[in-house]
Formats: sequence, structure tokens, C-alpha cells
Amino acid sequence: MTAAAPARPVPRPGVLAIEAYVPGKSAAPAGVKLHKLSSNETPLGPSPRAVEAYKKAAEKLEFYPDGSAIALREAIGAKYGLDPARIVCGAGSDELLNLLTHAYVGPGDEGIYSQYGFLVYKIALLAAGGTPVVVPEKDYVADVDAILAAVTPRTKIVFLANPNNPTGTYLPFEEVKRLHAGLPPHVLLVLDAAYAEYVRRNDYASGIELVSTSDNVVMCRTFSKIYGLALLRLGWCYAPAHVADALNRIRGPFNVGGPALEAGVAAIADDAHVAEAVAHNERWLPWLTQEIEALGLTVTPSVGNFLLVHFPETAGKTAKAADAFLTQRGLILRAVGAYGLPNALRLTVGGEEANRLVVQALRDFMKGEAGA
Repeated sequence: MTAAAPARPVPRPGVLAIEAYVPGKSAAPAGVKLHKLSSNETPLGPSPRAVEAYKKAAEKLEFYPDGSAIALREAIGAKYGLDPARIVCGAGSDELLNLLTHAYVGPGDEGIYSQYGFLVYKIALLAAGGTPVVVPEKDYVADVDAILAAVTPRTKIVFLANPNNPTGTYLPFEEVKRLHAGLPPHVLLVLDAAYAEYVRRNDYASGIELVSTSDNVVMCRTFSKIYGLALLRLGWCYAPAHVADALNRIRGPFNVGGPALEAGVAAIADDAHVAEAVAHNERWLPWLTQEIEALGLTVTPSVGNFLLVHFPETAGKTAKAADAFLTQRGLILRAVGAYGLPNALRLTVGGEEANRLVVQALRDFMKGEAGA
């Protein structure tokens, strides 16, 4: 007997199993000054050059953007010494992560990522019909041996956020190379280096060298973090020529808007602005770590522009209670229960005022003082 046809369109299997990505909060109670420290946005804002380029783009809104993003790819290539033909631009690195998954993963295929890896990996894999494989970490750091042990004949892609969000931890480049060396040549290794510009460790590398010498490695970057262009949604990846070709076949013909492209060209040329952002982070990241640890809280060592702060499970001192307490003071942090970290909050390094206020608020919270 033939089954009755559905009464309305039905998504294909797996789509409704996806838990939608929920961004960090961005609102404070009425009458309270907002300090948004939930989305890892730069407190310095974008380069003035990027703002000017964006405003100038308003003079030609009736024209389609350059679908090939030639000027931006050439600017990126000039900055890093890369072949522009192997660079693909997207509406944020999120779009590129999704395009890579759709290009190389299908029903029955598996994709691997670490325990506290970026939530978009799981969403992209499920959307493509693939099976997410989550690998445990060691002390909030990706475990190369565990990742390699999880590889099966069905594995098509491995995601590695380096540095990782929301933990702020990283793998030294030697470990990344060891991971790559242990993967079958048909498995694509995607290095998500959204926070690379902030890292100041001699043993770190974003992955450019590995992409240049391999056929199965892609590095993704973004303009949303240190460049301060999160509103425009702009990212790029550096890939082997055959991978770039595949992405260009399936991306939208005008997937990046013109104002974003022009702002990106201006932003990447402003080295002084980036250096200022790095210096700011270098000052306040260790200060926040030290001050918060002095309150008796645990902070995961971070190389990004954010900290993962762990709270005790003691009644009244939980991450949920701290989140509510801080919100009442206009200090908006990121709850990370969706990452399997219900007893932690992620704190973005903000401006001096916000940084000092959040430490004082946490001090009051731990002492049990009033929230307002």
C-alpha cells in the first residue's frame, strides 16, 4: 500500500535534527550601559580606512559587486605572499566552512571535530547529510592522537579550530603537521584560523605553509575579529587549486557584497590598526586572566582575544548565576552550555572600562554582594 503524500513540504532527513546556532546576547537591562563581551568583537572597531571605503561604496549601490573578488584576493595575496587564484572569499568564514562541507561531504560520510570545537562544524555536517564525529580533548586542547584514531573509511573532512573557540587553546604547528601526516590523502583538513592574528607564540602557525605544500589542507580566515568588520560578513580561505575550483563552482556568483569587498581591501592594508589591536590584547588578556584567577575562578589559558572562565557548581556561584548577575550590570558574556560547558562563561577582551568593570563585578559576585 502506497504511503500518503505529506500534507506540506518536508525537509530531507537530518535537517530538523540541527540545533540552530544561537549568537551571544547583545542587550542589557533598560537604563544600564551595555558592555557587549559575548561575541569576540574587537573593542577598537574597524580601521578608519575601512570605514571610509565602506561609505564610498554607498555611491554605487545599484551595481553588482565583483563576483570574483579580484581586488580583495590580490590584496590578501600581496600581504601574505599567496597566489590569488588559490584564495576564495566568502560571506564570513562561516560560509566557506559550509561550502567546503557541501563540496566534500554527503550522506554516509563522516566529519571530525574536537569536543569543544566551533558549533558551525556540526551544523554544516548535518546540513550536508554527513555524520558528525566528536573527539574528546585533553585539558581543553585538541588531541591529535584521538582525532587520528577516529578516522574511518567514511571520513571525508577534519575541522581544526586553531586557536579554538570558545576555549582559546591552540595546537603548536608541529602537532598540526603531525595530524596532517597521519590523515589519508583524500581526507580534507580544514584549519579554521579566525583568531590567528592575535596569537603571539613562537610555535604557532596559521597553516599557510601547510596549504602551500599539500593537496588536502585548507586554511580559513575572517575579517570579523581583529579587523572589526563583523557586520559586513567577510572571510577568505587559502586552498589547493583543485579545492578552490570546487568552491568557486558551488558558491553564489555574487556571494560577497561590494561594500564588504572594498572595506576588506582597505582594512588589510592598515597594518598600524592591526598592530594597535594586538597591543591592546597583549596588555589586557594577561591582566584579565590574573585578576579573575585571583578571585578563585579558573581561567583556561588563551591565545585569542577572549577567555573561558570556569565557575564552581556551588549554589549561588554557578555560571548561570554569574551570567544573570553580570547582565544586570550591563556586562554581557557568552554562555557556552551549547558547547557542553555549562559551568563556564566566555569573556571577550573589551576596552579598558569594560575590562575593569567585569573584574569588579565578578569580585562582587564571588563575595555575594548585590547585583545592581
